[in-house]
Amino acid sequence: MIILKIDLLQEANRCLNCKKPLCKIHCPISTDIPNIINLFKENKIDEAGEILFTNNPLSIFCSIVCPHEEQCKGHCIKGIKETPVEFPLIEKEISTEYLSKLPLNKKENKKIDIAIIGGGPAGITSAILLAKEGFNVTIFEAFSKLGGVLRFGIPEFRLSRELMDTFEKYLLNLGIKIKYNTLVGPTHTIQNLKNDDFKYIIITTGVWNPKPMDIKGETKGNVHYAINYLVSPESYNLGPNVLVIGGGNVAMDAARVAKRLGSSVTVMYRRGEEDMPATKVEIAEAKEDGVNFKFYYAPKEILDNTMIFLRTESHTDENGRKKLVTLEDTDIAIPYSSIIVAVSQGPKKNIVSSEDRISLEKWGTVIVNDNFETTLENVFSCGDVVTGPKTVVAAVNDAKKVVTNILKKEELI
Repeated sequence: MIILKIDLLQEANRCLNCKKPLCKIHCPISTDIPNIINLFKENKIDEAGEILFTNNPLSIFCSIVCPHEEQCKGHCIKGIKETPVEFPLIEKEISTEYLSKLPLNKKENKKIDIAIIGGGPAGITSAILLAKEGFNVTIFEAFSKLGGVLRFGIPEFRLSRELMDTFEKYLLNLGIKIKYNTLVGPTHTIQNLKNDDFKYIIITTGVWNPKPMDIKGETKGNVHYAINYLVSPESYNLGPNVLVIGGGNVAMDAARVAKRLGSSVTVMYRRGEEDMPATKVEIAEAKEDGVNFKFYYAPKEILDNTMIFLRTESHTDENGRKKLVTLEDTDIAIPYSSIIVAVSQGPKKNIVSSEDRISLEKWGTVIVNDNFETTLENVFSCGDVVTGPKTVVAAVNDAKKVVTNILKKEELI
């Protein structure tokens, strides 16, 4: 640990303290990176930790899973001629040390009950901030443990389950109640919650419904969906030869888990590597784990032991716009023992009952206004269930805005 701190101090000393810090500007939650680095250099870890936690209660998670190359690191001036400053490692060091000192202080009880549907990043953030403001908070969690994507969507080798356990204990110590294994929609309606005197309700259920490829053979028994697979990969017997369909971070996670559990894994993607939505770091780490990649293969049909693909090509028009062209009569059969589909996911459509009168988009995402209010009075929604799949830090940022709007309604700010 001493060596690590020395290395990080040297890294902190590389920061230029820019007058216009692009790292902060491109952080979705506007983390005051130069100030945090300066406090770290002065060994003011508690002060730096408090600033991080106040701005982003999930800073420890974001330091690990954020797409930093698109945010702070990707816009660091040092990165133009050298390597960018490793702020995520500094943030992780500070947040890890501060984790044992998370403050339990909260304001006087306001005797107002708030229900949060979903215990993922947006739900946890809302719960912490509202509990500290003195509200009575209950989380309705569909799983047996809290965390959502932080616990069930990111592999253990990337994000320790113990970290989420620590946070779960913190929420309970704050007085937050958690109803586990409880689905709102089929079990309780939002109207039920309102009838039971929950003044405000926040829907933060995330996106747990995999989107199918809609090709023949997709319902076969050895075809699985990545979002389901990552919940309990040890339950699956994938066999020796796994195809992963998709090019995002979820596809990379599923591929790396399957590879680590002993299968030969090939990621099949309809476009080129440069077009993959997964971060460069995730792609590089998948390659380091031994995952294979095949590009310009479009899924066509799944047979018992082989999957049929059509070849594709990328064409650029006179305006510089890229267009993907599928080449007919180029069928290629690729053998497999199991297939993992990771093309996208959306919300489960039973998150609200028809009697709740909440408007949903075509894909089941919740419609909200600029204040994150749904079409039902005092019912808010935020996170992926509104935006579709995005980042943890984006969910945290939206949750902070929801809490701010509730405080305004209560004339507390």
